[in-house]
Amino acid sequence: MSVKTSPSFVSLGLSKPLSDALASMAIRRPSQIQIACIPQILQGKNCIGGARTGSGKTLAFAAPILQKFSEDPFGVFAVVLTPTRELALQISEQFAALGASMNLRQSVIVGGMDMVRQGLELQARPHIVIATPGRLADHIRSSGDEVTAGLRRVRFLVLDEADRLLNPGFAEDLETCMGILSNSKDRQTLLFTATVTPSVLALKEKFKDKIYVHEVKQSGKLSIPEGLSQYYILVPSRVREAYLVSLLTLPLNEKRSAIVFVNRTVTADILYRTLKLMKVRVTSLHSRLPQPERVNSLNRFRSEAARVLVATDVASRGLDIPSVQMVINFDIPGDSDDYIHRVGRTARAGRVGESISFVTENDVDRIKAIEGYVGVEMKKYESISEQIVIRDSLRQVSGAKREAMMDIERESTDIVGRRKENKIKRS
Repeated sequence: MSVKTSPSFVSLGLSKPLSDALASMAIRRPSQIQIACIPQILQGKNCIGGARTGSGKTLAFAAPILQKFSEDPFGVFAVVLTPTRELALQISEQFAALGASMNLRQSVIVGGMDMVRQGLELQARPHIVIATPGRLADHIRSSGDEVTAGLRRVRFLVLDEADRLLNPGFAEDLETCMGILSNSKDRQTLLFTATVTPSVLALKEKFKDKIYVHEVKQSGKLSIPEGLSQYYILVPSRVREAYLVSLLTLPLNEKRSAIVFVNRTVTADILYRTLKLMKVRVTSLHSRLPQPERVNSLNRFRSEAARVLVATDVASRGLDIPSVQMVINFDIPGDSDDYIHRVGRTARAGRVGESISFVTENDVDRIKAIEGYVGVEMKKYESISEQIVIRDSLRQVSGAKREAMMDIERESTDIVGRRKENKIKRS
């Protein structure tokens, strides 16, 4: 009886040096999305690749791009567009690791960084440009041709998390970016996403027969991880913070890593401050944080300096955050796909994990819709009760939340005051 063996990276068409570089990153066998897409990209085809978060999509496009670059290096070789700063930085890390022996020059063009410095980097024509559409569009609109000329001859355009980039909110900036790049006939276009939406598939018609489409089908219900246990807790909306503290400080949970998802940045800020006052090792990640703080927060959580990350959906997709043991939906997302992306942060790569959703009086319909969508009913989380919350945390957490909100109000007042003072000085 013959035994099927997984192909090697060399058998997919990658060079020995690239295969060795992957091995040095402890990546010795290609994943399904890499097996499907790497040979097609090396053959010069455009590509749409769909696979769940954590399946190796970044290397599925980075490896063949670097292979082609090693054969004919010049100017700005590839532009990678991605919806968030964190994803851009993470993709940059993978390119840097894989292309370490190639004298690869790359530039990350995202908001929150110095615009002049970024302009100088673009003017120097780095080999790989990794950018958010908004910031790259700002450079295209405001900089001269000496800064943006290198973008006109790119060999590769990558849209990472393509379904999000094709949302209306990115449309104007994306059109500006696409307008300056080389003609689609002269470059390869690669779209990778965790969710192959109709808007992504609609692009297939523009490429006729030159595009390869592959979606990795998941076993089980949709893309819910096999090792995930899904729970709910019925929670009065006004005391969710107390329930959260009780949950995080239970003896069975007090050492476990957790991501707490919220729907709004203001909720993330209040919750972060409240948990910090309650002596929980916590950090936060949301769009209103300055970029250096966002990078620092992510690094603190990855290194386990903080065991709890309070985050908006900016952390739900694409980011490489290993060994998350619990995902807590403090707010229930309005979209079932967002729920799947959130809970997919745990139980990855064959591990087990838990998701716990706080269901208030306003969330019943949303939870029913999510359960219908994923085809699994959540179980009641039995380790938390109203009596435990009242006994252990209700009074202390209420005080901490009041203090957190007062701190936010004081800081807002100080900022407004400084702005008025500066305006008077300038007048």
